[in-house]
Amino acid sequence: MTSVTAAPMPAIAIREILSAELDIRFRRLGELLDEAVRSGASLGFLSPLRSDEARQYWLSLRPELERGSRVLLGAWCGNRLVGSGQLAFPASRNGRHRAELQKHFVGTRFQGLGIGRSLMTALHDGALQRRRSLIVLNVRRGDSAERLYRGLGYREAGVVPGYTLGPRGERFDNVTLYVELQQSSNSTEY
Repeated sequence: MTSVTAAPMPAIAIREILSAELDIRFRRLGELLDEAVRSGASLGFLSPLRSDEARQYWLSLRPELERGSRVLLGAWCGNRLVGSGQLAFPASRNGRHRAELQKHFVGTRFQGLGIGRSLMTALHDGALQRRRSLIVLNVRRGDSAERLYRGLGYREAGVVPGYTLGPRGERFDNVTLYVELQQSSNSTEY
């Protein structure tokens, strides 16, 4: 009997995608977004996602990235972009302590390897670096993403029945989750 050894997985690198990179990254980001939507992820789009719709979405982030009111992270496996996640930062003075998690996804071939969790850790770190201690997000009830977030300590704030529509017009419940991040003792002033 011959044993087969799996090739080692290349290291995963998480880093910020800057606005200047959008022109070269939007195609791959669009492919990943389309793949996630086709596999049933609730990310604000319906399948089939048109390439011009994906392009418009990714390029629309440029002003917020430039202002610093949004951060976009990418996960790379070797030289290949395999996942992404974002934090949006409210501009209001009474919201300077919070961020909203948006469009967090990993390519289907790379799911189950801890990449989504690594992205979340980096997003949490990015929030803390920007003095944000509360993160809120919305997720479709019952999605695998809901299990991931709950496993990371996110708690339920509430449910809106039938909030989103699926590709056949079916309605899905939306769950709002939140987590309080640990602040170091010297970063309590906002």
